[in-house]
Amino acid sequence: MKIGIIGAGNIGGTLTRRLTQLGHEVTVANSRGPETLTELAHETGATAVKFNEAANGASIVIVTIPEKNVPQLPTGVLAGAADDAVFIDTGNYYPQQRDGLIAEIESGVAESRWVSQLLGVPVIKAFNGIQAPHLLDKGLPEGTPQRIALPVAGDDARAKKIVMDLVNELGFDPVDAGSLDESWRQQPGSPVYGRDFDAEGVRRALSEASPVRAPEWKA
Repeated sequence: MKIGIIGAGNIGGTLTRRLTQLGHEVTVANSRGPETLTELAHETGATAVKFNEAANGASIVIVTIPEKNVPQLPTGVLAGAADDAVFIDTGNYYPQQRDGLIAEIESGVAESRWVSQLLGVPVIKAFNGIQAPHLLDKGLPEGTPQRIALPVAGDDARAKKIVMDLVNELGFDPVDAGSLDESWRQQPGSPVYGRDFDAEGVRRALSEASPVRAPEWKA
């Protein structure tokens, strides 16, 4: 499968490594240009490209950049994706730590709903709450007891299934976390965020989440 990755930080770089290991054709881009991704491309076999080329022909496009940078993405950055492409958002809102105030999110719009509105495409929220080293090294075969599970939220059943299948391929149990508007259940500060729960634990944590942001996760 052809997969485009926009962003080559901790999660973007890790997904580049894992997805190429699994045999996917990966293109990866960052804001500094493909010449800064030479080492990652050499290591993984991925193709480093410009931002507006990462989605070209891709069946899956993963947007994994800081929330504050989403509005600065070039116009039409996703236009080259396949007609039936699935878009994944891995982002988190860190108002005090990185992003500053984003009024819509502060007012209660789920992070990935805001991203979807800016990008103009439906997105699936996934990979936002797992530590990058664990994503790289802790995947296990399907059926392994205590396998780490990852929540996946979105509105389109077909797209969600494709992402859940990808999560499983990467070595984790996918858990349906509901609609995109319910993806606040996996945002920073929620019981599931940053935790290596199995599927039962993820479901329990999602059910215990509160839509009220704790003070450290508000601007």
